[in-house]
Amino acid sequence: MNVQLFIPCFVDQLYPDTAWNMTRVLEKCGCIVHYNPAQTCCGQPAFNAGYWDECLPVAAKFARDFDSNEYIVAPGGSCTGFVRNYFGELLGSRQRVQEQLYEFSEFLTGILHVKDLGAELPGRAVYHDACSALRECGIKEAPRKLLRHVKGLELGEAGDCEVCCGFGGSFAVKFEGISVGMAEQKVMNAVAAGADYIISTDLSCLMQLEGYIKRHNYPLKTMHIADVLASGW
Repeated sequence: MNVQLFIPCFVDQLYPDTAWNMTRVLEKCGCIVHYNPAQTCCGQPAFNAGYWDECLPVAAKFARDFDSNEYIVAPGGSCTGFVRNYFGELLGSRQRVQEQLYEFSEFLTGILHVKDLGAELPGRAVYHDACSALRECGIKEAPRKLLRHVKGLELGEAGDCEVCCGFGGSFAVKFEGISVGMAEQKVMNAVAAGADYIISTDLSCLMQLEGYIKRHNYPLKTMHIADVLASGW
């Protein structure tokens, strides 16, 4: 199966290793992975800031960059949710990429029907439901299904797994105090659950939580699900 990669700006600039690990996992599943180096932003930052006119040409370019019948896989629900839910309104008609684009974990379980990738990671983890993945893409069980098959990993649930981490893009800048308080709540609940890891589909959430963890020296590590699934082999 041919698969196209969409690597969001955030991942490309700050967490490229996660993109490589996603590629490794897809190839292990038998996919032939393609990456268009001309791809750029999907337009979400401008859209969320209210700059719809500036967002339009970026979104239109994104639609052209992935103009084929192949699946597109992205390492997160944020950009995926934006493309799925807003491109039709922005560009005036339903776009092919809205049907093609999948978040990584939902693609593995829903399209490839994969459960066990032979990954191994000893320790206890809690899973954080990223807002966009959960609410805009309806992703809930897919990542948990994959994590339950990771050898040595005990998957628990924090009490507020569906509550926002406080990042929210510019929200973390405009409302710093509230944002930090929300991150603190997430981290404290993970600590109370005895977790060694906080795992999620979205690196923006994980960066937010990682910043709080490092600032306060908690014995916790954040991991994207692609990095977990590429562990131990």
